Formats: sequence, structure tokens, C-alpha cells
Amino acid sequence: MGGFFGVTSWQDCSTDLFYGTDYHSHLGTKRGGLAVVRKDGFVRVIHNIENAQFRSKFDADIGALGSWAGIGVISDTDDQPVLIRSHLGSYAIATVGAIKNAETLAHELIVRRRLQFTELSSGLNPTELAALLINQEGSFEAGISGLQDAVEGSCSLLILTEKGIYAARDKYGRTPVIIGRKEGSWAVTMETCAFPNLDFKVDRELGPGEIAFVTPEGVETRKKPGTTLRICAFLWVYYGYPASSYEGINVEIARYRCGAALARRAPAAVDFVAGIPDSGVGHGLGFAAEAKIPFRRPFVKYTPTWARSFMPQNQDVRDLVARMKLIPVRELIEGKKFLFCEDSIVRGSQLRDTVKRLYEVGALEVHMRPACPPLVYGCKFLNFSVSRSEMDLAARRAIREIEGAKAKDLTDYTRPETDKFRAMEERIRARLNLTTLKYQRLDDLVEAIGLPKDKVCTFCWDGRG
Repeated sequence: MGGFFGVTSWQDCSTDLFYGTDYHSHLGTKRGGLAVVRKDGFVRVIHNIENAQFRSKFDADIGALGSWAGIGVISDTDDQPVLIRSHLGSYAIATVGAIKNAETLAHELIVRRRLQFTELSSGLNPTELAALLINQEGSFEAGISGLQDAVEGSCSLLILTEKGIYAARDKYGRTPVIIGRKEGSWAVTMETCAFPNLDFKVDRELGPGEIAFVTPEGVETRKKPGTTLRICAFLWVYYGYPASSYEGINVEIARYRCGAALARRAPAAVDFVAGIPDSGVGHGLGFAAEAKIPFRRPFVKYTPTWARSFMPQNQDVRDLVARMKLIPVRELIEGKKFLFCEDSIVRGSQLRDTVKRLYEVGALEVHMRPACPPLVYGCKFLNFSVSRSEMDLAARRAIREIEGAKAKDLTDYTRPETDKFRAMEERIRARLNLTTLKYQRLDDLVEAIGLPKDKVCTFCWDGRG
């Protein structure tokens, strides 16, 4: 997915920029980048972070980045920020989201505008594409608005200029963009967990499609927000950091409520409850508290060197990361019946291996309660999965086994009261070798988040974005 952080200050902002960007490392997979503006121009540093932590790669660069304004980005796709010289002036740009019609937009620029793109081994750079679309207009505000209207998917961004930072949230607010302030400084972040230890306090959130201009003097709205909000519900389920809040709703608290809802809806007679670290822990704690069953850690995560298992681009590497980072505790597992919460079942390959290992070390029963409904549709709006096809999803694989490859109407597979849903759930349970499997209901998930259903995107579960 990726994440970004920007800061402007009356003082040197490089330390805040460094640590603020680092607090987004859980969101990205490939590149980290920083850009600052100084009297002698723009300075940019980009490093590969696939096999090393952000801080270890950028620590030596901070001393040379002294500036009053800068932006940083953790990217799972391309090299960012991108430096641009145009009729709008020189600037650095960082983006987060997914431009699903990127090739079409690029073709139009090449054919109709006779523009050129840098040919890179990784293919079309979506941030460069965003910049070229912005440059088609006479102002940053008009260019960003045109970009938002043209994009199929989503695109939130930061633009660092010689006068300040433009911050824009994607048209329907699928990703969060939050303004923070402290004496002498203003910041923009996707994760509010970046604020407390840097002494920033949340000032406000940008609304859907809103454009703001940030300087050390304050924040000026350059385009008012739209009225249609579709923030991604999966932020609270998995991607969001527990200490962060979006739309004023804390991630960890929402996960407690998710777990409690599962305990009320689908209890089980077990010795204890667990959560697969890290994102499943909050859900498991909520389940255990509601069910009044002990919470235990039958497997612990080795954190010093292993990243989140969704990050690597190669499935075999993802499976290796998932296996190596989780260490079972035999003394807690052997001879026990237990239930664990997980944020979701995506493909199920890593989970199947985890369950197999639990039985190998002596578990009597293994029950599972995912914190969200079955993922039936691939995301159209964000880079939430590296799967090449939504048919890789565990739910779609089960549907194909039930109906064959030509199944078209999937509505009944998104409704837990139907026979088709129960058949799909049973297929997944059997494939994973679980004692019982009961998914979270979508209405319970939405209630746990605490926003109206029409303000959250639930496309991956019910096809309604």
C-alpha cells in the first residue's frame, strides 16, 4: 500500500521527517524516499528497503538533509519521491494508492500530448504519471483535481514546492490524510501513530478530494472536500497500525470490538484464545474479554529481522517469511483446545501451514475466527494484494470448487445466512484442517468500526465500493 509523511517548520525539520516517515514502514515493501527543499534547490534520497529497515538505510543521510520542509514516502511499487521541473515550477511528489487505468492514461498523454515517460525496468512509474497529469493544468489545484477525476482507483499525494507542501486526499477518501501541529511546525501523515512521539497533535483530517497547502504558518484549504466518503474498512482490520486513528476511530479499539462481536456470534468451548501476531492480537484480546476465556500466546513473532508477510513480491518468499517469523510455544499448545483470531484469510496458504504446525506440536483442536468476512472480490481501489488474480483468494477457490469456473453471480456467497455461504465456509475450513471456522459478519464489522456503512468501502467482501 505505502504511506507518506510531510512536515514544514520554522526550524530544521529533518529529524521529524526521518522519524515520521519511518512510522509508515509497516505499509511498504520496496522503496523508501525523502525529499527536502533548500535555498540551493531540492535534495532527494531513495533507498531499497526490501531487505533492510528504513532507519538503517537513511540514518547516514539525515545530516545532509537540513531544511524547513520535506516529504517522505514508503512505497510498495516505485521509486519516490519524483523530482519534476515544469511550468508550475520545480517540485517533488509522492503518491499513495493505485492508478488502475495507468496504462490508458499514459497512452493518452503519449499520443495526444506527445509526452515522454522514463522507461524503467519496473515499468510505468505511477507517481511520474500523476505528475504529468497535474502538469496539464495551469495550477497545482487544477492539476490535482484533474488527476483525481481521471484516476480509476485512488491517489492521495504530497507535493513539496519551494513555498510549502500541497496535501491531497483521494477523491473518495479511501486512504486517510491527517494534519498535525506543534509549536512552530505543521505535519501531514497517513498514520497518526507518527505524531505522539514527535509531539504533534492531530489538528484535523482532510476530507475526500480535499486539497490543502501547508506552511510553517498553518494550513490553507485550496479545494473543499467532497461529500462522498469511502474509506477502506481493511485499514482497521489489518493494514492500520494499532496506535493510529482514522476518522477519529482508533485501530486497536475497533479490533477489540471486532473480537467481541465474534465471541458473541460464534463462541467455542476452548482452553484459551490467541491472536496471530501482530494484527490478530487485538481481535483475540477482544474475543477473550467478551467470552471470559484466558488469552495466551501459543506462538510468538520474531520481530528483529522478519517483516510483515504480505510484503515480499514472491509467494514462496512470503510463505517463508510467514513460517520463519512465527515460533510455536509447545508448552502452551500441547494437549490444548484453543481458538485463534486472525485479521483475514486471503489465499490461505500461509495459514494452512501454521495450522499444520500447531497440530504437529500437539494441539488437540484448532478453531479460527477471522476478523472480517470472506474476501470474495479483488480490490479495485488500492494495492492491497500482490495476487495476479482474484481467483487466488481462498473464497474464490472454494466457489470454483462448488460451482466450477463459470460462476458469475456471487451474491449468495457474501451473505452468511445462505446455504452457498455455509458451503464455501466449510470448504475453506476443510482445506485449512480447522476444527471450526466462523467468519465475521459484515454488519458486525461495520458496527465495530463505528462509521455508517455508506462511508466505508466494503468492496472486497460484498462488491460494493
